[in-house]
Amino acid sequence: MNIGDVSRRSGLPAKTIRYYEDIGLVCPQRSENGYRRFREQDLHKLAFLGRARALGFSIGTCRALMALYEDEGRESAQVKRIAEEHLAQIDEKITQLQSMRDTLDQLVHACAGDHRPDCPILKDLARNTAEENIGEPVVR
Repeated sequence: MNIGDVSRRSGLPAKTIRYYEDIGLVCPQRSENGYRRFREQDLHKLAFLGRARALGFSIGTCRALMALYEDEGRESAQVKRIAEEHLAQIDEKITQLQSMRDTLDQLVHACAGDHRPDCPILKDLARNTAEENIGEPVVR
């Protein structure tokens, strides 16, 4: 298969496939004239990587997961630990995003959004120090 075929079958853009090749995640064979020749196993790896990336795993973690997948002597505990760490990172990010959302919601509701120049959103963004930016929004 050429890169176009693999792109269509895997759902990954050719540019992403080339990137994965550049960083060593996939290593297609090359023909005498230098064209990539992908095998079914390459397509399988790309599907694996696509799914892992869709779940938010970093390239480094994808590399570790791929190594574990290919290691028949692996212990599932290793994979579970990686997944649990990633889940904890997602939970932390959700908490951060919820805090951002709550603060922004308060600021939006405090802003009249009319012809007057007074704007609590801009006042909050213009606070001077990092210490002032922690916690609740400043609504003046």
